Amino acid sequence: MARATLQTLLESICPHVYFQPPSNVLLQYPCIVYKRSDEVVKYADNGRFNEHLRYEVTIIDRDPDSPIPRALKTIPLVSYDRFFAADDLNHDVFNLYWKESE
Repeated sequence: MARATLQTLLESICPHVYFQPPSNVLLQYPCIVYKRSDEVVKYADNGRFNEHLRYEVTIIDRDPDSPIPRALKTIPLVSYDRFFAADDLNHDVFNLYWKESE
C-alpha cells in the first residue's frame, strides 16, 4: 500500500511515472522513473525501531531547466544524488526515503 501512495505523490509532480519499467516500455517525457534501491533500518531495545525503504528516483526531461526536480525536493527525506545527460535527455537522480505504512 505504501508504494501506491508514493506513486500517487509522484504523479502529482509529473504526469508520467514508471516503477521499475521493463525495457520494452516506451517512456513518455518528461517522466519520473523509480526503483527500490535499499532499506535503512535503525535498531533499539533489541528490535527494529525505524525503517525506511530507499528509492532511486530519476527525472528524465529534454529541458535542462525542468521544474520537476525542484518540485521533487519539496518531499521530506529526498536528497539529490547526481546529474547526467544521455541520448539528448537530462537525468536528475535523487534518493527518496519512504516509510512503509503499518
